[in-house]
Amino acid sequence: MWIYAVLLIVLINMATFRASKVLISLYAIELGAPQVLIGVLVALYALFPMLLALHAGRLSDRLGMRLPMIVGSLGLAGGMLVPYLFSSLTALCASAMLIGVFHMMYNVSVQNLVGSLGSPEMRTRNFSNYALAMACGSFIGPMSAGFAIDWVGHASSYRYFAALPLVPAVIMALAREGGSGRRLKSEDEQAVLSTSLLANPVLRRTLIASAVATTAQDLFQFYMPIYGHFIGLSASAIGVVLAMSGIAAFVVRIALPAMVRRWGADAVFNASLYVSSVAFLAFPLVSSAPWLAALALVLGLGMGCAQPVTLMLIFSRAPQGRSGEALGMRITINQFMHIVVPILFGSLGTVLGVAPVFFINSLVLAGGGWLNRTRGDLPE
Repeated sequence: MWIYAVLLIVLINMATFRASKVLISLYAIELGAPQVLIGVLVALYALFPMLLALHAGRLSDRLGMRLPMIVGSLGLAGGMLVPYLFSSLTALCASAMLIGVFHMMYNVSVQNLVGSLGSPEMRTRNFSNYALAMACGSFIGPMSAGFAIDWVGHASSYRYFAALPLVPAVIMALAREGGSGRRLKSEDEQAVLSTSLLANPVLRRTLIASAVATTAQDLFQFYMPIYGHFIGLSASAIGVVLAMSGIAAFVVRIALPAMVRRWGADAVFNASLYVSSVAFLAFPLVSSAPWLAALALVLGLGMGCAQPVTLMLIFSRAPQGRSGEALGMRITINQFMHIVVPILFGSLGTVLGVAPVFFINSLVLAGGGWLNRTRGDLPE
C-alpha cells in the first residue's frame, strides 16, 4: 500500500474522531447534561477498546491489516450517524461506544501497517509522517466541528462527518498493495505468553509513559469545550482553540526525526511532558480566546512529540511478530485511563469547578516526566 494513501486514511479518520469529541461534549451540554455525565460519555469511548484492543492487535498480526481497517472505518461512520437519527443522551452514549470500538479496530491495524511499511531505517520517518497526518486531522476535525455546529446545528453536523470515513473504507477495499497478508509466527514466537509483554520492564515503562501522555491529550479534548462554554466562548471559537493544538503538533512533528537523532527519544519525550505540564497549569488562569489559543499551541508542541515517539519505541521493543499485539496492549492501557480519568475529573469538576482538573493534570504530567527521568533506562 502506498504510504501516502495510508496517510490520507489516517487524516480522514482522525479528523472524524476528533470532531466527534467536540460534537459529543457540546451536544451533551445542549441537552442539559452535567459535567459528570459528560465525563461518562467520554469514558464510554474507551470501554470496549479497553476490553478488545489486545484481541484486535492479535487479529491484525494474524489476518493482516486490511479487513480490520475497512470494518473499523465503516463502523466509525455508523457511530457518527446515531446522534443524527436519535437526538438524546442515550443516543450519544451509543455513539460514543460505537465510535470508540470501531476506531480502535482501525487504529491498531493502521499503526501496525505504518510500522511494517518499508525498511527498519524508514520506520522513524514513517511514524513521523503518520504523526503529521494525525496532527492535521486533530486540527481539521475540531475546527470544522465547531463551525459546523454554529452553521447547521449539532445533529446535522454528525450526519456530514459520518460520510468522511467511507472514503478510507473505499481506499482499502480497492487497494492491491500491502496490508492484507497474514503474518505467520515462528514456533518460538507462538510459545511466548501474552503476559510476557508486560514482563519486559522496558516495554512496560514505555506503555505506562504512553498512557500518561495520551490521557493528557484526551483531557484537553474533553475539558476544553466545557471550559470554553463556561467562560462564554462560541462553538466556533472553541473549535479554533482546539485546532491550535493540532497546528502546533504538525509543526513540531516536522522536526521530530531530527530532534530524536540529536537528543534521543526519551529526552524528547520527557521534555514534551514538562512543556505540556506548564500549559495545563496556565489554562485556568486565562479566559480569552486568543490566550487560550496561544496556550493550546504550547500544549500542541509538547503533546505533539509524545505519541509518535512512544509509538516508535513500542513497535521497536515488541517481540518479532507481535507488534500489533503490543500496540493493542498500548491502546488497552490507554483506554483504561480514558475510562477512569474523565469520570474522576468530571466528578471533581462538578464539585470543585474546572480549574482543579487542569491543575491536577499538570501535576500528573510533571510527575510522569520526573519518574521517567529518574528511571533513566529507556533505550532509544
